[in-house]
Amino acid sequence: MKTLEGPPSMSLVSTSSRTSQAKMSSAQESCLSLIKYLLFVFNLFFFVLGSLVFCFGIWILVDKSSFVSFVGLSFMPLQIWSKALAISGIVTMGLALLGCLGALKELRCLLGLYFGILLLLFVTQITLGILISTQRIRLERKVKDIIQETIQNYYANPEQTEAEESWDYVQFQLRCCGWNSPEDWYHVRSLSSNESVYQVPCSCRNSSVTNNSSVSNMTSPAQFSRVGPLARPRHSTELCVVPANSHTYREGCSRSLQKWLHNNLISIVGICLGVGLLELSFMSLSIFLCRNLDQLYDRLARYR
Repeated sequence: MKTLEGPPSMSLVSTSSRTSQAKMSSAQESCLSLIKYLLFVFNLFFFVLGSLVFCFGIWILVDKSSFVSFVGLSFMPLQIWSKALAISGIVTMGLALLGCLGALKELRCLLGLYFGILLLLFVTQITLGILISTQRIRLERKVKDIIQETIQNYYANPEQTEAEESWDYVQFQLRCCGWNSPEDWYHVRSLSSNESVYQVPCSCRNSSVTNNSSVSNMTSPAQFSRVGPLARPRHSTELCVVPANSHTYREGCSRSLQKWLHNNLISIVGICLGVGLLELSFMSLSIFLCRNLDQLYDRLARYR
């Protein structure tokens, strides 16, 4: 009497193998779905963040006075900030939009483009870090030349004051005056009405050392854009200056900037590392999703 045990056992093995492979494919599908929506949510957050940054940039361009009153500082390089914020917002929105659409619609071309742009940004940041560390002396010399040129040409052209506004903001925030010392301002033509009386910008004024209300009203942080008794207008631009001996900051901004970098070095390195790790995470998620979409769909079509 013949037995037919072989074929049923092979059929059972084949069925169990297919079942295990189907479960594995289902697990991979769930993992890819999780990665897809995780990538979508993160990029949606950065799209909203980029939109807010872009709106701030447009706000500065459209209504400068209300932004100054909102921030509470008049020494703000508004033209430079507005352009930087607008460009940063557009780049962030565009990159986040690529990530959102590529993840949600599962489009490999968009995911590949998203990965390529992130890789380009990451390599650029690494290159800049290497150049800054290896060319530090040349960079310091270049920055010094630019700042000294800005000081010597202070408000020489009243129609173009972006550099002057930026340097005023640096002096006000770091509580310093000049690059090496306040003497850097003594030979600036736009500030010296009399060779025997030296004057410096109002951003050099240390109003915290005096309680004289008549002086502090002229040079308080909220009123730096106004012209006081010792200031003189230049064409359409109001130039605010004070005597060099009237309680100005005595330390140059070169030393103050070095102190600031030393005190905030850990925060700066932490931010750079955080941005780099975030970019690496997004690159890993996007390339993993991009490479496994077709393989997963082929397996599902085979076992269903």
